Amino acid sequence: MITKLAWRNIWFKPLNTILSIILLTSSVAIITVLILLEKQFEEKFTNNLDGIDLVMGAQGSPLQLILSSIYQVDAPTGNISLDSAKVWMQNPMVGKAIPLAFGDNYKGFKILGTTQDYLKHFKVEFSEGKTFDRNFDVVIGSEIAQKLSLHVGDEFFGSHGDSAEGEVHDHYAYKVVGIAEPTGKVVDNLILCNIPSVWQMHHQGHENPEHGEEGHVHEEGDEHEHHEASDLTIDEPGMEITSVLLQMRNPMAKLTWQRIIPQNTKMQAASPAIEINRLFTLFGVGIDALRYLAYGIMLISGISIFIALFKTLKERKSEFALLRVNGAGRFQLLKLVLIESLLLCFVGFIFGTILGRIALVLISKSSEADFKLSFNPYEFIWNKEGWLLVLTLLVGIVAALIPAIKAYTLNISKTLANA
Repeated sequence: MITKLAWRNIWFKPLNTILSIILLTSSVAIITVLILLEKQFEEKFTNNLDGIDLVMGAQGSPLQLILSSIYQVDAPTGNISLDSAKVWMQNPMVGKAIPLAFGDNYKGFKILGTTQDYLKHFKVEFSEGKTFDRNFDVVIGSEIAQKLSLHVGDEFFGSHGDSAEGEVHDHYAYKVVGIAEPTGKVVDNLILCNIPSVWQMHHQGHENPEHGEEGHVHEEGDEHEHHEASDLTIDEPGMEITSVLLQMRNPMAKLTWQRIIPQNTKMQAASPAIEINRLFTLFGVGIDALRYLAYGIMLISGISIFIALFKTLKERKSEFALLRVNGAGRFQLLKLVLIESLLLCFVGFIFGTILGRIALVLISKSSEADFKLSFNPYEFIWNKEGWLLVLTLLVGIVAALIPAIKAYTLNISKTLANA
């Protein structure tokens, strides 16, 4: 009965009520997005780091090298000689070395040349087909298979660079031989082949006189001559790669190689842990700023609720006095005001939670298009979102405290005499 009456009372002045709900919804939505983004962003980045101590590649930005080699979300710093890299890859301090070669994409999804060790490192299982054994055989990630409707046996032509609008390399066709099971890691959005395929595509392919220097864009229905993949191997003289993922046996090597390699070669060795911590620090500054903004909006909404309750209390003194005359106790009036405030806060929390997840869907679509990085709006982080609910209701209790006490101490006879 009291809850029903409280619900009707909060709509006594609908504009005040709507303003309070909008403010609360905005603050809860911002905090909800930040909670989900922070957790999922950190999980996606740390999950892909397991077992990678260093990344060796061309000199340049260490963070750029990490982002391009591990997460595939940036352009590479350049190419390095495979022969030069092998000197370090075969060092006794190295437990595992996985070479990577970039260059092409298919409809915006990167084609990555690597070895079988890359599949083993990410524990890739196959939902269909098998691994790549020959040049231009490819294994595609689960997300690509779903989005592009590719199946085992399908063939396609890659486009140069990172952009789907790049020059199409139509001298060799890639053939899908395997589809990976979902891993929740970067592999889900990659097309994997061996390194000789990448090298042959960019060097032997451009030397083919039938297609000229520039090549041409492949359209549906075009006739292309499929050139047979040669027996080019990873031991081809002068072959270049983009980077190497290293797992070290000696913990000291993680530190010393970051200094030794740039001093003695034209390469660098970057630590993923250091660079990603630096990225999280930069990312954290923006999150903290938005979080403080959200708390500020929540404080303003609390003040708005307080003002609305305090003003309506003066206008409803006679109503409260009549409730007392009809048998309502002091505590019931106090409870009525508190419930009004808590209902406002609870509605604001529900709307804010929904709006926050809608915002995350939009963010996810944008990041997926640009970086192949998606977020799950349906995840609930019960401990943090539970505390957010408690905080929201606490704002309602604090805002209603003074009006509730005034309702509790209401003088019936004086109020009715002045009515």
